[in-house]
Amino acid sequence: MLKVLIVEDSVMLADLLEDFLVARGYDVCGSARNVAEAVRLADQYRPDLAVVDYRLERGEFGSQIRPLLQDKVTMGILYVSGDPLEEKLTKVDGDAYIQKPCGLSDLCHALEVIRHIKRSEPFETPLPNGMRLLQNYSRDIWQMA
Repeated sequence: MLKVLIVEDSVMLADLLEDFLVARGYDVCGSARNVAEAVRLADQYRPDLAVVDYRLERGEFGSQIRPLLQDKVTMGILYVSGDPLEEKLTKVDGDAYIQKPCGLSDLCHALEVIRHIKRSEPFETPLPNGMRLLQNYSRDIWQMA
């Protein structure tokens, strides 16, 4: 069973997502509302995947989490945002993002894509609606494109 960390500052959305993921067979190891909580839970439980809201409470950003982790590469990170993130995030920050609003089934499908990527396994299904894989480019290259 895959362990998932939820990082979402809306308690209602985090609870909804947790209920959905548990019903789909995931082990939700925790829910965080800010960067410090997310880092603590990730370091403690070592989740396989994380669903991370890009904008968090207190003006924090989900992209602040990965650099603070003890293990910076193992956990797959799916950002969820109403903002287009192509110019804000790269592969250094996470694996992919999905645009809000998104269906819960699309979000779950996106997690499965990331699971395959992290295991270097091929995936044959198309990306879900609104999902974009983060690339290995620097922010400067994104801005020039």
